[in-house]
Amino acid sequence: MIDKKVSPKGKSVRVTFQLPADVATSSVAIVGDFNDWQSDKDLMTLDSKKNVWKGSLSLKPGNTHEFRYLVDGSSWLNDEQADGYSATEFFSQNCVLNV
Repeated sequence: MIDKKVSPKGKSVRVTFQLPADVATSSVAIVGDFNDWQSDKDLMTLDSKKNVWKGSLSLKPGNTHEFRYLVDGSSWLNDEQADGYSATEFFSQNCVLNV
């Protein structure tokens, strides 16, 4: 799930990402052009009460970003609720996020 909330003054958008808990055993990172594809920057946390991995980012409105999830440090996963997909040079696709 991807949820977007615009700040009261409209200067940022809080984007919250959620994935089912069973997609990973130890970690999920949100990796994209907004963090220079650094897998250690935006780690999701496991909410065991809701049984989901959850993470949030604040981004500037009016931009389009590409991202993917890095699961357990070795597997890439796309979000079914992304705004679109973009082909990569690695014969895969990145998720597109319109903010």
